[in-house]
Amino acid sequence: MQVIASWSGGKDSSLACFKASQEGHAVKYLLNFISKEHKRCCFHGIEGKLLKLQAELTGIRLVQKEVSPDMQKYEDEFKDAVSELKPIGIQGMVFGDIYLLDQMNWVERVCEDLNIKPIEPLWNISPSEIMEEFIHCGFKAVVVSCKAELFGKEFIGRYIDGDLLKDLKKKKICPCGENGEFHTFVVDGPIFRKRIEITRAKAIFKDGFWKHWFLDIQDYKVLTKEE
Repeated sequence: MQVIASWSGGKDSSLACFKASQEGHAVKYLLNFISKEHKRCCFHGIEGKLLKLQAELTGIRLVQKEVSPDMQKYEDEFKDAVSELKPIGIQGMVFGDIYLLDQMNWVERVCEDLNIKPIEPLWNISPSEIMEEFIHCGFKAVVVSCKAELFGKEFIGRYIDGDLLKDLKKKKICPCGENGEFHTFVVDGPIFRKRIEITRAKAIFKDGFWKHWFLDIQDYKVLTKEE
């Protein structure tokens, strides 16, 4: 089946894309949404140009759409973006949902409206098992945002590894951060031809809709897998 993969640049969308390919689906496009105002990923805060570079390293074409800050308009903007790709033979779309039923219900309803099949490779799998698979497969991701009520500044910039998972378990926080506890940016993995190395970044405290720490990635370079 020819499919689109929902793409945030984070661990869940990356692993879902990888698993969908392993299941035999042909991922033709990565679909990403950035804010019109800030040109950053709506949910993870990563700059649009960095997401373009990340997608380039997968060899899969990225379709990046700007959306308004009004979340009530998001569904229509989402449907318009997918509808533009359907004529090339797209039959389904890959998502990285794990256990949030409201999100799954939204995905199923919207996909039914679009007459495409929702593909959820991570659905109902234990979050711990997902994270262990993510690490085992060779993915590497850095924490780029986290809720200030749960984490201190030192959590920003950490990489997903066994030690981080142990710390999350001690805090009784979902290993996948499925409720928005933290977000990540993937810099390497089996779907990437080369890897990204972050060379300069700064942790910033933001007090907006919620208080959170954010990793402002200021400089980076692309390296071969061997470097």
